This record gives sequence, structure tokens and C-alpha cells, in this order.
Amino acid sequence: MNRVLRHLTPRTLRGRLSLVALTSAALLMTVLTVVFNTVTERHLRQQADDELLGRAAAVATTVDTTGAHVRVVETGHDDLLDTNTWIYAGHHLLEKPPSATPGNPLTAAAGRLAAREGRTCSTVRGERHRSVRLCSDLVTGGRTTATVVTALDLSPYRGSADTLLFGSLVLDAVMLVCTGALTHLMVGRALRPVHTMTDQATRVGAVGSARRFGTARQPAELARLGASLDALLDRVRAVLRHEQQLTAELSHELRTPLTRIVAELDWWRARPRSAAETHATHAVIAEAAHSMRTICDTLLDDARDSTRDPATAPGTADAGQVLRRLTASQDAARGVKIRVETRDTALTAGVTANILERIVSPLLANALRHADETVTVRARPAPGAIRIDVEDDGPGVPDAFTADLFQPGRRADPDDGHDGAGLGLSLARRLARTAGGDVEHDPGHTPGARFTVTLPAG
Repeated sequence: MNRVLRHLTPRTLRGRLSLVALTSAALLMTVLTVVFNTVTERHLRQQADDELLGRAAAVATTVDTTGAHVRVVETGHDDLLDTNTWIYAGHHLLEKPPSATPGNPLTAAAGRLAAREGRTCSTVRGERHRSVRLCSDLVTGGRTTATVVTALDLSPYRGSADTLLFGSLVLDAVMLVCTGALTHLMVGRALRPVHTMTDQATRVGAVGSARRFGTARQPAELARLGASLDALLDRVRAVLRHEQQLTAELSHELRTPLTRIVAELDWWRARPRSAAETHATHAVIAEAAHSMRTICDTLLDDARDSTRDPATAPGTADAGQVLRRLTASQDAARGVKIRVETRDTALTAGVTANILERIVSPLLANALRHADETVTVRARPAPGAIRIDVEDDGPGVPDAFTADLFQPGRRADPDDGHDGAGLGLSLARRLARTAGGDVEHDPGHTPGARFTVTLPAG
């Protein structure tokens, strides 16, 4: 049974809503039809009773109960009054219709009503299975009493009731058809925005596009649905941007160690090498591979922990030790000298050594690329924090490019001859801010450029 019902249930929301509306309308019309016809039948029966009692009252005027015996007074309208009329004196039948026989069902029913000695009505089955209504009325006011019983064929009333029932059923059918059609049309119009939203989501790559479903000129429910979908798309788009940014940053950071590996392999294969040279090449490759693994672990851990509270960034590192190791691993470009200045007191940063390297490395690489002679890396304490300055004596940052300095993928001079992707500064700032710090450019420093890293103290 349940399988049959599931098979018959419409598969579309439009069909289901139309079915619910049609079923509700059918139930309501059924109740109204039953109530209407019941009330109509009672009203017609009341009309018949009023007519019968009126005739009984008219006949009662011809009955004399003042004497010792009940006497029927003859009048000029006896034929009209005698039609379907019985007069009883107690249980004794005085008058009956000319067509009524002693064994007639109507006469028997009239006798039973007269025996009740009061005003009452009853419906009986007459000849040819017709329904006949009988009413009795007691005649008093003299020394004796009499009972007048009148009868009325209900066929005209039944015909009127049947006509009304048939008409109401036809009207119900027409109303159901109209209700079904109008409901189907109105539900379709109400769901049209849903179809529009579905088509829009099908045609347009909404995740990659700035177009959204919107809430203007929509019903409240669909407006909330559109707002929820737009928020979901914004979150998905943010996740995709984050993944693209992570991929670009990994590519940017891995380029240097990969270049070192390729260069060492090319140098080693250029001619036969001694065992010592081969061992040195292996050491360089191993160190570069270890650096690549560290870069991957650092950036992936930062991506996984990007929702943490910056005030609780885990790990600490000796800033001076990290800076000396980092500068020692850099190849001085065009004879540029790297100078590291730290205070005698230990400077502990509130980030891991790997994070600190990833923050300072892009700044140091930029300084080496643009410096004329010297790059200075200076670490100093600050209230609740440490600051690391990376300075060079090069041409500095063009004023027109200052606003876009930390934008991912932006470079001051795309034709300067190096293969950078413009991601280093944005990565350094993002990692610093994730740890509760920041990376800033000092536009007033001359000559050259100065970038200051601020990190919480460990």
C-alpha cells in the first residue's frame, strides 16, 4: 500500500503542493455539501410539517367537540379538507380519505399518530414506495377531544432536495477543477524564482563568478534562501582563494631550493667529479630538500591553523640564532654584504623558527635583489614584542607602487629580469599577522628600503 502511495505521489514540489491544495479543497467542499444538503432537507421537511399542521388546523374548525360526542360539521369545502385527512375521536376513526382502505399503510400510520394524543409528525412509506409525511393535531375546547391527522406526499420535496444535491455536486466538481487549475498556475508562479535560481546556478559558475542569487524583489522565504546560498558561495569562494593562495605561496617558496638542486645537479654532471665534490653536492641537495620539506610543513601547518587565536600562536624561537642561520645560507648577489645586528640580550620570538624564517626570507631575498652594496638585518626588543628590520641601500620602493606593495602577484617592475611572482611580501605579512604581528614598509627611510617585522615576544 505504501509503495502504491509513493508511486502515485507527484515527484515535483509543484505537483505535491497542488495535490495538497486540491485534497484540502475536496475535503472542505465535501463537508460544506453535506452540511448544506442536511440543512436543506430539514428546511423542506419543516415546510411540509408547517403545511400539514396548517391543514390540520383548518380541518379542526370543522370538528365540534362541545357535545357529548365528537361531531364533524359539513362545510362547502369538504372535498378539499377530506383530501388525505383522518379524524379520530379517541381511537375511533370518524373520517378518512375516500381512497383510504382499512388496511392501507397510511391509515395504520394515522391511527398510530392519533393514539399518541398530541401534535406529532412522522414519515412513512406509502404506495409505489413514495415517502409520505403525516402530522397529527389535537382538537380540544369542549367536553370531548378529537385528533386530526393529515398526510402529504414528499415527492416534490424529495425532487427539490435531489436537484439541489445534484447541483451542489456539479458545482463541487467545477470548483475542484478550477481550484486545481488555479493552484497549479499560482504554485508555478510562486516557484518561478526557484526555477530562475536553479537555471542561474546551472548556467553560471557561481563560485568563480561575482554574480549571486540576491534577495531583491523575492518573497521572504526565497530571500532567506538566496542569502544563505550567497553566503555559502562566498565561503566556498574564500576557501578556493585560500587554496589558490597556498598553492602560489608553495610554488614561490619552493622555487629557490629547487633552483639550487637543479644548479648542483647541472654542475655535478658537467664533468667527472671527485668523491669530495660529489659528497658536497649531495650535502647541498639534502639541505635543499630538507628546506623544501620544512617550507611545505610550515605553510601547510599555518593553513590548517589559520583560524586559531593570534594571541595563542604556538612555539618560540631565538631570533638572533635564526637570523644568523638564515643570512649564512643566502648567496650574496653581486657581492652584496649581509650584516646582522642583534642586542646582547636574548631575543625570543613568539613563533616557531620555521615561521620566523618564512617571514624574514622574502624580505631578505628582496633586499639582496635590490641592494647596491649592503643589506642590514637588525633585531631589537620592543614592549611585549620584538622587531626585525631588513634594510638595503638600493633604489627603494617607487612612490607609485607603495599602495600595492603587499598585494599578491604585484611587482614594481615586471621586466626587472628576475622570475619572482610578487608573492613574497604578501606571504610574509600574512604569516606575521596570523601570529599576531605585522610587516610594514617605512616610506621615510633613505636611501634604499626598510621593512620592519613586528612579532609577539616569546
